[in-house]
Amino acid sequence: MSDLLGRLRGRGWRMTSQRRVVAEVLDGDHVHLTADEVHLRAAARLPEISRATVYNTLGELVALGEVLEVSTVGRAKRYDPNARNPHQHLVCSGCGTVRDVHPVGNAIGDLPEEERFGFAVGSVEITYRGLCPACA
Repeated sequence: MSDLLGRLRGRGWRMTSQRRVVAEVLDGDHVHLTADEVHLRAAARLPEISRATVYNTLGELVALGEVLEVSTVGRAKRYDPNARNPHQHLVCSGCGTVRDVHPVGNAIGDLPEEERFGFAVGSVEITYRGLCPACA
């Protein structure tokens, strides 16, 4: 489960009602919503919230490093509040469902030195693609 609200409070992030509702919508286990889905859910809680406010808030959260922006080929970006827990993503090529996965091992350590080409590797993003049970 994400602890997005707690992390934002700990940072002293100014918690307006609009920002709070966006953070509440994102906070949860395996949440990977598009900006439009965030807006739809946020508007159900706070009808006056604008699409622009949702997009701006998502941009701030990504810039702060509190939310990950997950790009999937040919689909809208999705937003993952699980930014503090190292994980990878499993993406359905059919419906676009995104799930967090936690493979065993060290992706940086598993990259042989000769394959680093002198790079000081600091992070790794791996996306596993396939079909979910509903699309298979």
